[in-house]
Amino acid sequence: MGTPMSLRLIDAGYPVTVYNRTKGKEKTLTSKGALVVSKLSDLMKQSDLIVIMVSDDSAVRDIFLGNNGLLNPGGIDGKIIINMSTVSIGISIEMANLCRQSGNHYLDAPVSGSVKQAESGQLVVMVGGEESIFNQAKPILDILGKLAIHVGEIGSGNTMKLAVNLLLGIISQGLSEAVIFIKNKGLRVSDLLNVVQNSAIGSGYMKIKGDAILQDNYQAAFALKHIVKDLKLAKDAGLNTPLGETALESFQKAEPEFAEEDIIAIIKAMGK
Repeated sequence: MGTPMSLRLIDAGYPVTVYNRTKGKEKTLTSKGALVVSKLSDLMKQSDLIVIMVSDDSAVRDIFLGNNGLLNPGGIDGKIIINMSTVSIGISIEMANLCRQSGNHYLDAPVSGSVKQAESGQLVVMVGGEESIFNQAKPILDILGKLAIHVGEIGSGNTMKLAVNLLLGIISQGLSEAVIFIKNKGLRVSDLLNVVQNSAIGSGYMKIKGDAILQDNYQAAFALKHIVKDLKLAKDAGLNTPLGETALESFQKAEPEFAEEDIIAIIKAMGK
């Protein structure tokens, strides 16, 4: 996700400096004019606004507080740090407090969308934090997505994203169950998907995942292991509703075999 997002900023004329924990992945960006730093503390010194896109709470904590992290050793203030990762509400509150104590600003701004939407600037960005800081960052966010919306205080962006991914998990399981039902009744899956797409419940997501099922293509656009992580985060944040808990149970059972495949690979686990 970080590469296509950075490319959009470069194409829009912004000077971009990058740091990647996996060395060598910056080549696409350096060929377009991006600068590279070897330490996060250097990134903090050289940039007015820092965007983070990583996988989990542990990675976020390391980026802020690890050796030569954004806030370690400290002494730099006035920066805006936008965490666009899908992580827990708690880690955002913790990092926002540390940023505030060091004279910096933090926004939690997770996105809805995957690599294709990042490439085309069609992400939806849900932002928590001070509205005045959101307004300062919005020109950047508008390049990265088709909608950047301020939804509340710190942690609100993370909460909104967990709600969206809760629905994503439920829809993915529901589509899979409908396909399995149709198969078991001897009807054509293509006919089901055609009916769905031309009905009130049709959607872009249903079309994409329906096509993936028809083509037996489970290459990860959004890996199944990530929906397990997000549903666990939602449960930790208070999720206790029937469909959500059922979806978490289903995806957890599928994870050992299908973790690296796309979320819609849940159909393979349920069809066994």
